[in-house]
Amino acid sequence: MIISGAGTGGTLSDLEHSRQLRRAVIASTIGTTIEWYDFFIYGTVTGLVFAKLYFPQSDPLVGTLQAFAVYAVGFVARPIGAAIFGHYGDRIGRKAALIATLLLMGLATFAVAFVPTYASIGIWGAIVLTVLRFVQGVGVGGEWGGSVLLSMEWARTSSHRGFVASWPQFGVPAGLFLANLVVLVFSTISGSGFLSWGWRIPFAVSIVLVGIGLYIRLGILETPVFARLVAENRIERSPAIEVIKRQPREIILTALVRMGEQAPFYIFTAFVFTYGITALHMSRNLLLIAVLTAAVVSFFTIPYAGYLSDRIGRRRMYMIGAAATGVFSFIYFALLDTAVPGWVFLAIVLSLIPHDMMYGPQAALIAECFTGRLRYSGASLGYQLASIIAGGPAPLIATALFAAYKSGYAIALFIFGCAVISLISASLLPDYTGRDISAEYDRG
Repeated sequence: MIISGAGTGGTLSDLEHSRQLRRAVIASTIGTTIEWYDFFIYGTVTGLVFAKLYFPQSDPLVGTLQAFAVYAVGFVARPIGAAIFGHYGDRIGRKAALIATLLLMGLATFAVAFVPTYASIGIWGAIVLTVLRFVQGVGVGGEWGGSVLLSMEWARTSSHRGFVASWPQFGVPAGLFLANLVVLVFSTISGSGFLSWGWRIPFAVSIVLVGIGLYIRLGILETPVFARLVAENRIERSPAIEVIKRQPREIILTALVRMGEQAPFYIFTAFVFTYGITALHMSRNLLLIAVLTAAVVSFFTIPYAGYLSDRIGRRRMYMIGAAATGVFSFIYFALLDTAVPGWVFLAIVLSLIPHDMMYGPQAALIAECFTGRLRYSGASLGYQLASIIAGGPAPLIATALFAAYKSGYAIALFIFGCAVISLISASLLPDYTGRDISAEYDRG
């Protein structure tokens, strides 16, 4: 069997197509891991030191709220990145957009290592941090759609599309693991110096990872779907505007469907450091090791959930995960609030499993909703709009709820509400599991 070439002007054999699929999946996964390392390193350090270094004159709780407000700026920027890189990803190709997002994200993260603190330049330190966080958000906002499509659009058949598309999702726990591991290592090495200089090293070493990711991404071909769009002159002049006009319902639903996945994730992986240290008086290293272990569990649960979605249906798998997350939120805070190290550790390790039941099939569930020539823009916009309503505000809301009620139960109720929104939204989304979507141009 011979398959149309992708950006080569010729054709690809079955063997070559399989080789390109493997390279695309590896390139997407490694590149996404690097970008999420950059994004998560900021979140981890925010919960540990930014309030003390950049808002030292505030009450500790107010300082934490201010630090997480800067953290949230990255989420506000993500839909902007989705619109910018979605446009170019549907206009000039998935590969070119992904190279640009990697450079943007990596350079902004590297620059954070050199931002002076409040003691050196006053409030200007926080302002520079905010600008760099915004640039990070623009970069990661354009990353997800391209990395998912780079893998999914190389999939030979629809029967394993959920599994293939789940591998870029694997980059999230891999990046989370790497970020927390590097912080743990330099926290241990620097000891009492972590607050003054140790926290800067994880940001500085990101430049090495950017070089690795750039080398890998430069060596891949464009996807067969985009190559066909070019060959048949189906490229849309203004894809972001066109997808908003043609498929607004899908954009809104794919944003809402992430409420029960994204909001809990940032509570489980970022807010938990603030909660664990200030409310439970747990050690920093215990929390870091627990989140590291949770990330390792996700290495297996994310692709397995993607695989299961190919068997039982994308939408059904997602709804099971949303229901499990809502119920688990109460178990999670019940275990945390014991303040017993063993139970706290167990709660954190288990926290990402119900999340992964949604995150595994999520890439295919969202991307399949949009027609091929508008897919980068549509999937990116839907996915990243959730950052404004879910991921960005979640640590802020959790901090405010704890300040008001002095209990994790109120935060569990918030997570439960987000899960209900996801459950309803998923039930309203179309399910394209097992359907060939490679040649669809004008759906919506």
